[in-house]
Amino acid sequence: MRCPLCGHEDSKVLDSRPMLEGRSIRRRRECLGCSRRFTTYERADPSPLMVVKRDGRREPFDRSKVLGGVIRACGKRPVSVEAMDALVEEVEREVRQPGSPEVATATIGDLVMERLRRLDDVAYVRFASEYRRFRDVDSIAEEIETLKERKRRENALRDQVPLISLTDSQIAR
Repeated sequence: MRCPLCGHEDSKVLDSRPMLEGRSIRRRRECLGCSRRFTTYERADPSPLMVVKRDGRREPFDRSKVLGGVIRACGKRPVSVEAMDALVEEVEREVRQPGSPEVATATIGDLVMERLRRLDDVAYVRFASEYRRFRDVDSIAEEIETLKERKRRENALRDQVPLISLTDSQIAR
């Protein structure tokens, strides 16, 4: 592996660890030229997946584009890189699961928004404002109100006392 710091061709692996439920390997390396350390990630190369853009163009799925959008949405928010990476991994897994060779950008955007909503409200609104292309402030305010109402419903459901289920023997008495 070429050193990204000095360009030397050889390096030695100091540590290897599986990541993302074994779908990726993180390797810690040391350059044999400059003795500095760096990290590499190894992933299996899945079958090609084409993304159908809004204007009908097709381009290969690029995980780094999705991650870049999530990173921009989460900028200066208390969201770890690991959480962002896990979100993108989950979205990628879900779009590849059906086995279809193509996926619409709308599908990818909806999946990202659904997960960002659970992760961080501000990141969700940032991503939604770009993805949904809001035309004015009222559109953004409407989306925020929808988010607030959804949060209120989720909290109300969480606060409810679960019903006690009775067994057949208790009912017979």
